[in-house]
Amino acid sequence: MYRPRGIPVTIAMSSDLVFVMDQQSDSVRPGPLFSFIRALKAVNDHLLQYYKKSKELFKVLLIADNSSGSLTSTIRDNELEELIIALFVSEENLLRELKRNRTQLYLSTENSKVQEALANDIAAAVVQIPEQMKEVSETELRVAFDGDAVIFSNESEFVFAEQGLQAFLEHERKHVEDPMKKGPLTGFLKSLESLKKKLRDKGLKSNMIRTYLVTSRGPGCAGYRALNTLQRWDLEMDEAVFLGGTGKGPTLQRIGPHIFFDDQERHVEDALAVGTLACQVPDN
Repeated sequence: MYRPRGIPVTIAMSSDLVFVMDQQSDSVRPGPLFSFIRALKAVNDHLLQYYKKSKELFKVLLIADNSSGSLTSTIRDNELEELIIALFVSEENLLRELKRNRTQLYLSTENSKVQEALANDIAAAVVQIPEQMKEVSETELRVAFDGDAVIFSNESEFVFAEQGLQAFLEHERKHVEDPMKKGPLTGFLKSLESLKKKLRDKGLKSNMIRTYLVTSRGPGCAGYRALNTLQRWDLEMDEAVFLGGTGKGPTLQRIGPHIFFDDQERHVEDALAVGTLACQVPDN
């Protein structure tokens, strides 16, 4: 979904991904995306030091299916009311509200809702939670992306699936100077890079937002085409890792991202095995 500059980067997610409420004891504990939320707040606070009236900040919609005073008070108790808006909406009205709020990214554990969002040009992914989550920073934001079918289109991946590795390598050699088409999460990545640029424009060498490309492409023509595409889009990711088909777990363990986006189940499982929260972008 297109997001004009100067408006919030809106991320929507189910409320129980941030706050897990125990109905019996009426207590609340942090959910799997709580540290991600704290990192978003840290970035906002940093941006507001230099852009005091800016609206180009992160905004989070916490989606619940019925009105709850406890959710509102929990947001306030955690001093997140300037970042989070509680959105009480029925399932049939969810898509309309996501569009109305110009949602840049929608996260859910329900595949059907993610598929519907993607079909309506809203970047979305299915959240999968590791049994033992690795501790991540709450003072800087780290997001890792797969390439094909996530940042880029699935055109090259389709060649690989239909014709095999050699056809894929030849396809990439032939088109090495041709930028790839956009994928479902291109817009979200561009928003992250836009906020990074705002900090650089103030002369800051800030690591408040770090973005990573973690791809199965190798370092030859396939890797160069990925880098060429990012350069054509004027995107400067902090690190690009070309694994040549090897597992992604060790790299993700080293990076320690809040979220890793991938379209393939085996790579999602690699992430979960090292304690990284993974979001699968389904084929739509």
